[in-house]
Amino acid sequence: MGLRQRLVALLGLVVMVAEGLDITIASFVYPHLMREWGTPMSAVTTTVTAGVLSMAVGGAVAGPLADRYGRKGMAAAGIVVFGTATAAMSLATTIEIFAVLRVVACAGLGGVAPVVMAIVADSTPAARRAPVVALAFSGIAAGTVAGGLLASTVLPDVGWPAVLALCGLAPLLLVPLVMAYVPESVSVLLARGRPTEQIQESLALLAPGRDTSHVDLTRARDDEKQPMRKIGAILLSRSFAPTTLLIWLCYFVLLGAVFLLLNYLPLMAERAGLTAARTGVAVGLFGAGTLCGQLLASFGLRRHDRFHFLALASGLSALAVCVTAAVGTGLAGMFVLIFVLGACLGGSMGALQAVGALAYPPTLRATGMGWMSGVGRIGTLASGLLGGVMIGAGWSISHILFLLCVPLALTSTAALLLRNEVRPAATGATVAPSDGRSGRGSLGEGA
Repeated sequence: MGLRQRLVALLGLVVMVAEGLDITIASFVYPHLMREWGTPMSAVTTTVTAGVLSMAVGGAVAGPLADRYGRKGMAAAGIVVFGTATAAMSLATTIEIFAVLRVVACAGLGGVAPVVMAIVADSTPAARRAPVVALAFSGIAAGTVAGGLLASTVLPDVGWPAVLALCGLAPLLLVPLVMAYVPESVSVLLARGRPTEQIQESLALLAPGRDTSHVDLTRARDDEKQPMRKIGAILLSRSFAPTTLLIWLCYFVLLGAVFLLLNYLPLMAERAGLTAARTGVAVGLFGAGTLCGQLLASFGLRRHDRFHFLALASGLSALAVCVTAAVGTGLAGMFVLIFVLGACLGGSMGALQAVGALAYPPTLRATGMGWMSGVGRIGTLASGLLGGVMIGAGWSISHILFLLCVPLALTSTAALLLRNEVRPAATGATVAPSDGRSGRGSLGEGA
């Protein structure tokens, strides 16, 4: 990897940090709204549910638009949307205004993640793609840790409006960096019929100092045409449908489990009698565990099969949930279990991002990941609804966790099935240095 490729991956990581921070801080604001505004639990549940649905729509819409019109511009637009809306939430005076702004912010958040992951995958050599994508995605967990620290230290002193303003305005500083230093994806330029010179310029920006004149764009240009017409192939064709459905199942379960804990862990902790400071520590530990798990996934995917890693991490997640629900421990023991649970779920999510990034051709990468993310958000929608209902009905933390064990175990099985579905298509997804006839290189996934 060259310097520019590392810079693109670093920007992707920082954008994911901003996304994780935004999501986490919002979950800490809800208890304050209930106390200060007298907001009922039903209104909080409605806001969370509407936000999750907005994230699903944002991902499903942003992916195809990014493949058609450009991934760099779509990523910048998503950052502007969620940053501006989150900052505006600090000025809200009623739950209705707050909810509308949260829905707008979530639309931007939903669109940013799959597009940024596609950009990172596009900019990374094929041999390094899985671990680098997992590493960039770990920024969400890092944002969760930062959110927990802000909630336990800064938020009680300065108040939630100031924290929301900070979390909304800070990401806007990333927009000029994205526009200046991230080259447009070659697959998008090919699909839009851009001149060969412009495509060579993009390759030169991504790999400065390296000769890219030998790359043969002729066959690639034929393969990359009209990506919007291929959406049906992802959803319905014999070659893509089994892969898509299995990945959607994994997204549904894992995102649902993670977001259930992120959105309702503060409320569940308060029910358990923890102070606001200890609640912040609990969420921070969950985020720290998630970050460690995703970093472990990034290192592990350098040497181990991504499907086996996903299956193992998902199975351990189910085991960790069962142990957390069944074992009665003191405060220290509970914190340890929360950390371990976060690590297992984080490793699963990191491996799943690598699987999704390598499952589809380059021209469909943002579309595929956007639709996977959008459909997967239905799992978070279900968790938002069920979480509100269960907490409102007085369910204990143990009962809620026991409910998560079965779907997490099913995810482990789905990962093994994915290995049989994806691998045949992925074996040819490498750079061909020469076509064996003309001596010219061809533009493969690792270009």
